[in-house]
Amino acid sequence: MTNQKPTIVLVHGAFAESASWNGVIARLHEHGVHAIAVANPLRSLASDAAYVRDVIASVDGPVVLVGHSYAGMIITQAAADSSNVVGLVYVNAFVPETGQSAFDLSTSAPGSTLGDTLAAYPVATGGNEFVIRPELFHDQFAADVPEDVTDIMAATQRPVTQAALSEALATDRPAWKHIPSWHVFGDQDRNIPVAVLRAGAARASSRGTTEIAGASHATSVSNPEAVAATIAEAGKAYVASSAQTAA
Repeated sequence: MTNQKPTIVLVHGAFAESASWNGVIARLHEHGVHAIAVANPLRSLASDAAYVRDVIASVDGPVVLVGHSYAGMIITQAAADSSNVVGLVYVNAFVPETGQSAFDLSTSAPGSTLGDTLAAYPVATGGNEFVIRPELFHDQFAADVPEDVTDIMAATQRPVTQAALSEALATDRPAWKHIPSWHVFGDQDRNIPVAVLRAGAARASSRGTTEIAGASHATSVSNPEAVAATIAEAGKAYVASSAQTAA
């Protein structure tokens, strides 16, 4: 690999969609950084990770892989054996160990109120999928985002299957163990307890952790500058390391 700027691949989590990265992408583009927002299927951890791995494989050159929320599970799996992923960024995201699921991690510390806001619907392939009830979406998911924005976010949220949230990380080589990671999250996250987010950053020996006071689960929407700055740190670290290697 050369010291070219990495492409940023952004993966949304449950109850969001790819446009949730719009503010982050706009700020990355201002600095000439190319970014791709993946349309995450949210069907199963294995298939979601396989899809993201296909996207990564289509990129010519190094990749910084970014995951929000449940997508922390996905990037940990997808990057495990992807040779062009040079950095990971976890945004209010799970940092799983082998054998852990999103459900496991979300209940590993008190504080999540997500379960009380969900509606479940059966899917033809079996089991249920979940959405956040629209009237509760603002307070639960994005309390620091204007309600006219969260009304649209609630209407466009992508549901996640119960199977995806219950599926354990399969790889015996979680990506954060061998790829440097950066972490950014809000301390008022009502989906994932902040203690879980802090523990994840510590587990991964974070190269840089940004904790935003008063920020909700939807940090990429409410604080795109902070998220973009964290991604930029990861990209710059790769370029600096690559230049050192070439010298």
